[in-house]
Amino acid sequence: MTPHAGLSRRLFLAELGRGTVALAVVGIAGCAPAGSSATGAASTPSPSASGGASPVPSASSADPPAGSPATPGEGVTWERVDLGFVSAYVLARGGEAAIVDTGTAGSEDDIAAALERIGLGWDAVAHVIATHLHSDHVGSLPAVLEAAPDATGYAGPEDLPSISAPRPLVAVADGDDVFGLKVIATPGHTPGSISVLDEAGGIVVVGDAMGTSGGAVQGSNPQFTADMDAAVASVARLGTFEFETLLVGHGDPIVGGASDLVAAYQPG
Repeated sequence: MTPHAGLSRRLFLAELGRGTVALAVVGIAGCAPAGSSATGAASTPSPSASGGASPVPSASSADPPAGSPATPGEGVTWERVDLGFVSAYVLARGGEAAIVDTGTAGSEDDIAAALERIGLGWDAVAHVIATHLHSDHVGSLPAVLEAAPDATGYAGPEDLPSISAPRPLVAVADGDDVFGLKVIATPGHTPGSISVLDEAGGIVVVGDAMGTSGGAVQGSNPQFTADMDAAVASVARLGTFEFETLLVGHGDPIVGGASDLVAAYQPG
């Protein structure tokens, strides 16, 4: 489907996005630098959005202005929102942004600051993705969706009924595409936990399906996991994908060789 002449990609996605995908990702993180970049979806039917992308350096004066249309193969820039015991991630491409998770209640100002660091504002946010239902990941979802009125919110279908939002969220399932990101069902931590993968750029955001500590990967925290067997199987499945960068809810991002570490992980 092609945008009508004169209709910007941003507006087109927003309109299509009533049945497309909005992305907000907040995970849990440690004390890494505030931002980094990789180099080198009441529920409605699951959508299919724009294609994949390659990674690019962090936002700079050479980056396109907010609202510029993305070009084929243009990479995703990621910005970590370090909220102390949990992290949020802003993914940007072509002047458009997706937020994955939103942290605890009151985190919207930190997310706004992360957007500002890459030269964007709330008007650029078209996608907000919740990796799962826990309050440290969706606590600011209502505030974020109010601040970004054109954004669509997304969550896994099993978790969606338990997430409060000012407007209906879109249910996204395994294999769906959001903002060029592949949705991977990673149940266990919660029944509807999802991860999102930028296949071209080699970046995966996993929420609490995994964590990190001291440069090592960890599985889902048993204390807060609904189904440990399913969570272990989800980690094993994540290890079958190729990615260089792992962005987690709790712990520092791993940049470089991340999929090898995940594939080699053995539960303790």
